[in-house]
Amino acid sequence: MDKTPHGHVHWSELMTHDPEAARTFYEETLGWTFSEMPMPGGGAYLLAMGNGERPIAGIFDLRGEADYADTPSGWMTYVAVDDIDDRIKKAEAAGGKVLQAPFEVPGTGRIAMILQADGAMVGWMTPAAGTA
Repeated sequence: MDKTPHGHVHWSELMTHDPEAARTFYEETLGWTFSEMPMPGGGAYLLAMGNGERPIAGIFDLRGEADYADTPSGWMTYVAVDDIDDRIKKAEAAGGKVLQAPFEVPGTGRIAMILQADGAMVGWMTPAAGTA
């Protein structure tokens, strides 16, 4: 697969304190199926599949993550960028703030969490080769 083009939405992830309820909701309403991916430190990331085999979104368990204890459940958008290091410099110059410096997710890409100048949070990522 080709990489997601620069500036396009690459991934959506539901961050929730009740992943089991979210899983049931999307299974019953949209017919999504799920596979579990082990997470470092325990727990599992739920990978939502559409049409039986195509990954379309993820569900991230906020429980047990001290940094996210007060974070409300909600959807997070990740935008593909051509060069995460260069782009976060541009974000800062435009009034944004880097909340989490770029980090590598093997087989996925390099991700940074950005607070836009207006206060909204967004994930930017340079996808790994072969991901779309």
